[in-house]
Order: sequence, then structure tokens, then C-alpha cells
Amino acid sequence: MLLSPQAERNWQDLCSVLEELLESQSHRKLFALELGSGTGQHIIRFGQKMPFVTWQPSDIKKESRDSIKAYIAATNAKTVLQPVHLDASDTWDKWAGLSHSSCDVVIAINLLQYSSFKTAQGVFNGAGQILRQNGLLITYGVYAMNGTITPSCNAQLDAELRKLNPEWGLPDIDVLRQLAYSNGMRLERMIEMEEYYKCLIFRKL
Repeated sequence: MLLSPQAERNWQDLCSVLEELLESQSHRKLFALELGSGTGQHIIRFGQKMPFVTWQPSDIKKESRDSIKAYIAATNAKTVLQPVHLDASDTWDKWAGLSHSSCDVVIAINLLQYSSFKTAQGVFNGAGQILRQNGLLITYGVYAMNGTITPSCNAQLDAELRKLNPEWGLPDIDVLRQLAYSNGMRLERMIEMEEYYKCLIFRKL
């Protein structure tokens, strides 16, 4: 089981946001896909706190999928499915056999800043296809706003990410809003989190 200190720090805040968003639908069974599930710490906690949701973890890396499997086994998680290989930059019909309008929620935590623009396009294109009407795409991370990155620590993070990979960096909220619009979604809400992180809530129209 891999351990991410950041995931251990932020899962409760993220869980509170999800519980608030999904509480009104807790009377029915929901299906949620997490893109880039990483260690699996988030999705296991979500499964424990929101058992009315069936959670589908996914990751491109085998070591991450192995960690998720270990967390599922260790916690005897009943509502978290076995992880699948999924490359969000692929077209949606290659997303692990998920069918059109089959998801109520798609979550991407700290994925977009470590991704190319092609992957960001893939996330929004795919979510636009697999989400049901009124379904939610929820992204969490650090963002630029109208081409500007503030404060200086975020600009430094952006520079460090681009040094690691020129295609990485803080995504711009305005660009993501346009991607959402072109895929039948709208930015409904922006929630300020710890240390300049934000949750962006997009709804399928």
C-alpha cells in the first residue's frame, strides 16, 4: 500500500465537499469514476463515508493499481471496485468499457497540473460522454486564472512542474470552462480549499 502524505491531509476536506454535493441523492445508488486514483487513499475513504456510491478507481500506472487493490483488500471495501487501466487522453470509448451516460460523478484529484493539454481535453471530452444529465465532473488542484498565476508560491510550483515536463503546469480555469462548455457542461461552482487549492464543480447539461 503506497502512502501519500498529501492525500492523508486533504481527504477529509474533499470528502466533505462530495458529501455535500451528493447528499440529496443518497436515497439512490450512484456510480462514480475516479481518474488517476494514485495510491487509492482517497477512493477508499470516499467508499467508507458514502456507501450509496459505487466507486470505480482507475490509473495508468500498474504500481498505483496494485496499491489500490491492497487498500481494497485491507479495508474489505464493499463499494470500491477493482481498479482499471485508463488513460484519460484516450477517446472515451477506450475508457475501460464504460458506456455512454453511465456515470453520475467523475473525479480528478491533482491530475490536471500533472497532465498535458491533450489529457485535459480527454478528461472533459470523456466526462461529457459518460456522465448522465446533471452528472458532475469534479476537479481538484491548483489553477491559473485568466492567464495569471498567484501567489508567487503557485507560480513557483508551475515552473517546477514545467521543468519536470514541459507539457505539465497549472491549468487555466477559463480554458477549462471553455472545454466544459464545448462538451455540454458548465462550471457551476468553485470551492476554495487549503493552500490555494480549489475544487471546480462542472455539471452536465
